[in-house]
Amino acid sequence: MIRDLFLLLFTATFLRAADGKVFPFPYTQEDLPNGLRLVTISTDFPNIVSVYIVVQTGSRNEVELGKTGFAHLFEHMMFRGTEKYPPEKYNEILSRAGAASNASTSNDLTVYHTTFSKEDLPTILAMEADRFENLQYSLEAFKTETGAVLGEFNKNSANPGSKLGEVVQDTAFDRHTYKHTTMGFLKDVQDMPNQFDYSLKFFDRYYRPEYTTIIVTGDVDPKQVLTLVDKSWGGWKPGSYHADIPAEPKQQGPRESHVDWPSPTLPILAVAFKGPAYSDTRKDTVALDVLSTLAFGPNSDLYQKLVVREQKLDTLGTRSPISVDPDLFEIRARIKRPEDMQYVREEILKTVELFQTELVPVDKLEAVKSRQRYSFVMSLDNSEAIASTVSRYVALRRTPDTIDKLYALYGQLTPEDIRAAARQYLVESGRTIVSLTGASK
Repeated sequence: MIRDLFLLLFTATFLRAADGKVFPFPYTQEDLPNGLRLVTISTDFPNIVSVYIVVQTGSRNEVELGKTGFAHLFEHMMFRGTEKYPPEKYNEILSRAGAASNASTSNDLTVYHTTFSKEDLPTILAMEADRFENLQYSLEAFKTETGAVLGEFNKNSANPGSKLGEVVQDTAFDRHTYKHTTMGFLKDVQDMPNQFDYSLKFFDRYYRPEYTTIIVTGDVDPKQVLTLVDKSWGGWKPGSYHADIPAEPKQQGPRESHVDWPSPTLPILAVAFKGPAYSDTRKDTVALDVLSTLAFGPNSDLYQKLVVREQKLDTLGTRSPISVDPDLFEIRARIKRPEDMQYVREEILKTVELFQTELVPVDKLEAVKSRQRYSFVMSLDNSEAIASTVSRYVALRRTPDTIDKLYALYGQLTPEDIRAAARQYLVESGRTIVSLTGASK
């Protein structure tokens, strides 16, 4: 019975997207006088509600020398409570509501999310409003959390893939804050326990309504949600701080770096190129995304050659840029034998050159475009998934409108657009190659 209900809802989701718009759910968008934005998305999934609170602050906003990692730190600090809702009471309320709650940080955003039954919406919204406006923590609590962050940094650094990513960003960027990962630079994380006063300043700057969007998704009435948000969040005072993000100068030539991993591990190769900033009006973003699938995805000629037939690699993947500012298009390969490193590198660069010179077959392009659209729509199969997806786009343009604009561009892509993107962005002068090899056994 339950399976049949969700199958019905799932089918309805897909049919609603058949009118040319890829985002199939009705939503309202309201701006409070203080600058806070509310996006309410009504769905057919009964009883469950997801609240995603998006703060347009990530590692990108860490512009001051020696002060990296603070956006991620506040992912921890925000659970330290307030006078009205200390941590024990906050957790008790969540537990009583059967709520699932967590947070995450990336380059461009920090998001706090909670999923629960709809009858608890007034309580959850009021409790969240209180911690965003009235967060309190002691020096002792601050030092405890900064120690936990250092431990998380060290744990990540023990992973060769994470270390490689850290070196790729540091090598590829000179001035822009994408030079450091979300975790920050190690020396800054080590110094965090001494930065209590700066942490208060960081919170005061960025945890403000003008940087925040609340997404409420599920079995809700938009008018009721607006009334609740206005009651709990309407008194939150806006700030005046605006970060001056340094522009990255044009790269003038290829760069390379190498990581000697201290223990045995499979070699990894990363080939990255300077890509564009996110756009829902130009084809750059979608062209590189589709190119990544055509050139390096599981059905690509290169993947079939290196992973399936020759078995030189155990993984081959890409990261296509979808960031507020120009970011990296990265190809990453994990290689089974160190002696194949050069061969794999040459095959990747030959594939890049092929897409710069030849046009992809129309039928292959159309198949990828169709699959991208279908996969997106079918991923929206519950209220939490919908809110999670929308949160990523809200961090870029602060509105779900950008989703349909972006997917309209997917529909317009031609083979010439794919080749033009390869010629413009996958160029030697903007290339960074980083390799990682482990110690011999």
